[in-house]
Amino acid sequence: MVLLHVLHHLSNKHGWKLFVAHFNHQLRGRSSDADERFVRMAAKRFQIPFVSGRANVKAFAQRQKLSIEMAARQLRHDFLARMARKRKISTIALAHHADDQVELFFLRSLRGAGSEGLAGMKPKSPSPIDPQITLIRPLLHCSRKQIEEFALEQKVPFRQDKTNAGLDFLRNRCRHELLPLLAKSYQPSLSRILSRTMTLLEAESEFVAEAALAWLEKKAPGFNQLHVAVQRRVLQLQLFRLNVQADFDSIEHLRLRPEVPLTLGPGLSLRRAPEGEVRIEKQTATPGFNLARVDLELTKSGTVSFGGLVIHWQIDLISGVPPEVKALTSTNTGHECFDADKVGATIALRHWQPGDRFQPIGLPERVKLQDLFTNQKVPQTERHRRIIAIAASGEPFWAQGLRISERFKLDKKTVRHLNWHWKAY
Repeated sequence: MVLLHVLHHLSNKHGWKLFVAHFNHQLRGRSSDADERFVRMAAKRFQIPFVSGRANVKAFAQRQKLSIEMAARQLRHDFLARMARKRKISTIALAHHADDQVELFFLRSLRGAGSEGLAGMKPKSPSPIDPQITLIRPLLHCSRKQIEEFALEQKVPFRQDKTNAGLDFLRNRCRHELLPLLAKSYQPSLSRILSRTMTLLEAESEFVAEAALAWLEKKAPGFNQLHVAVQRRVLQLQLFRLNVQADFDSIEHLRLRPEVPLTLGPGLSLRRAPEGEVRIEKQTATPGFNLARVDLELTKSGTVSFGGLVIHWQIDLISGVPPEVKALTSTNTGHECFDADKVGATIALRHWQPGDRFQPIGLPERVKLQDLFTNQKVPQTERHRRIIAIAASGEPFWAQGLRISERFKLDKKTVRHLNWHWKAY
């Protein structure tokens, strides 16, 4: 509402023609509908054309195996791009502010983002749906407090989204718990310091991206002579062009293991040629390997049957490592505990596949599951029945019959426990 107020105030001076688009996520019932009516009336008061759209975000998230936040973002951006194209509008103004940047920095840090992700949002960038449409963020350097004070001074009417106060979403926990703690106990100027850090990261990320693009355009030899940062960006850019998720483990596999295939899914693999080119190849499934898979959204609790097991999970807010959890062992209790935030919002269950690597708790690095099975004298036929749980990052966090993963264990910083129960049926 502040953004609309400001743009309307400046529109005559700059000759801007405004159009208001509102997307109803249908997440809060009557409150969502009231928001839509509120924006419609504001546009009418300013005599600005108005259009609205809506979608069942929860249903879409379940179908696409996405978090609610990611599903909402995807549907919202798709709606905005469609409305802009329909009316031949080339610029979309969004109301992200400086506090959003700080929250995004920590969210992406917790998910293991690189410099490109940690650089945050830009004041001007292409739409993720249509690169011909430009997104602008005029309030990106204003704090939430400044915006709220402006709204009160200028008597700008607005509505509060009550879900922003809840702690169900990781972003809200960062906003209401982590950031106030850091600002109070560690760095009072947190927003200013992080803004400077993100500016530095943005410049360095752009430099690496330009070097990678220049190398790709020339298709020059000497991939192994490139700086490691440029090698990673060269591979990342190629994966983006192939519409393949570019996570850290996939990029490192391709970077360090030329000509060694990386399984994408049933019948498909990635391979990097020694000169640096990445290509998708069809592959024949190894005899005996079961390609069955199920993708799940890690809601607060749930139950699923897969591969002869019934698996139930429950996410609880408990800090640290309770004494009773320390005594659990994966081989005889049918119960494990993981750090839910390390695991992520979406997981997958599948069977062991060639090349799978796992880091059992206590081991210094990941090793092949095949070697672990061999060491434990697990029969070949039994290995193919074992179930693996894959975290949102693409890395296994649980392997049936083995110790839990070192990288997903509980520690003193744990806020949410993922209680994981399983039994044969």
